[in-house]
Amino acid sequence: MKTPTLFSKFGSGISLAAFVAIGALTSSSSTALADLKLCNKTPNLVGVALGYKDQQGWASEGWWNVEPNVCQTLLEGPLIARYYYIFAIDYKAGGSWGGTAMMCTKEKLFTIRGIKDCEKRKAKRTGFYEVDTGEELDWSISITSAAKSEK
Repeated sequence: MKTPTLFSKFGSGISLAAFVAIGALTSSSSTALADLKLCNKTPNLVGVALGYKDQQGWASEGWWNVEPNVCQTLLEGPLIARYYYIFAIDYKAGGSWGGTAMMCTKEKLFTIRGIKDCEKRKAKRTGFYEVDTGEELDWSISITSAAKSEK
């Protein structure tokens, strides 16, 4: 599977400034929002799984269904890790976006703690690609049709 050629952070400083400005207009006690978002820059519906490490250890979760040309929030609030991991499937055309970071997934909605013994836990070992957020609090990832590996 190919690693996506297009994933990027979209103006965290601009977003933060916009949120701060909006907050200042509505309430002096409002705080800026920060999230991890995935933007589907393809013409098809995609399913997205997310992997990350938090205070409890490794976890993988799925599936978010992200409509074409839409950005979907995967995690709400300030990011707590530098690295996040993404695996996505094109439901209509086939193919996927993945990488070499192996984590557990299931066919239906799932949250799985840990990355070992996937098969023993009735899950599948799946290759996710790594996203380095540079320790920013807000990050957007974009996937494109050109970066997908075909099946």
